[in-house]
Amino acid sequence: MNQLCIDIGNTLIKTGLFDQNNQLHEKRTFGNEIELLDYINSHLFERVIISSVKGGENSLIACLPPELDSFIFGKNLKLPIINAYKTPETLGKDRLASAIGAFSLFPNQNCLIIDAGTCVTYDFVSADCTYHGGAISPGLQMRFRALHHFTAKLPLLAPSGDAQLVGNDTASCIRSGVVNGMKFEIEKTIEEYTSNYPDLQVIVCGGDAQFFESIIKGVIFAFPDLVLFGLNHTLHHNAIS
Repeated sequence: MNQLCIDIGNTLIKTGLFDQNNQLHEKRTFGNEIELLDYINSHLFERVIISSVKGGENSLIACLPPELDSFIFGKNLKLPIINAYKTPETLGKDRLASAIGAFSLFPNQNCLIIDAGTCVTYDFVSADCTYHGGAISPGLQMRFRALHHFTAKLPLLAPSGDAQLVGNDTASCIRSGVVNGMKFEIEKTIEEYTSNYPDLQVIVCGGDAQFFESIIKGVIFAFPDLVLFGLNHTLHHNAIS
């Protein structure tokens, strides 16, 4: 039975078509719901799950064929992991879905999920299938924009190639501070978690995952569609429970 998973983030809308645990197709659009509906209408599936950091899932479901089994990822669904977050109502859906995705890929292992997107989020799932929380910091583009926005003369830049350690002009200094600063943050976070959990599995996802995969030290597993796999695992868990 095919299942469609929709992840509406701050920037991208990602969709994944699954047959059980096998991803058949994936598509990304930049916040274009018309293009999303065209994609939905061109594929066959029996169940759909929608997660949005912006809300509005009910409006999207209203546009779908009524015979579909439709689910909204949230507090009313049964979760395949234990959520130990002290304020679950404030927990971003993408963070929880990525934690479930990590559990589905690496069951009964300690996992650190690093989502390098609009923000950089760090989320920890212990080997007993419990989600504990983690940390949130500004993402790559947010750091570049903040330097430009909160200063009078610093230009708005974007990452390009390797950032040298010692910048020799304003542009290279900005890139060194932003890119290397984020790289050092990620590497130190991995180091601290590994010191507490030696068998740690580190998974990197998000829009900037591939950018950092090649420059971060340590053994990591890049999985850009981790949230979609978490949604698929949750949908399957609710369909059979």
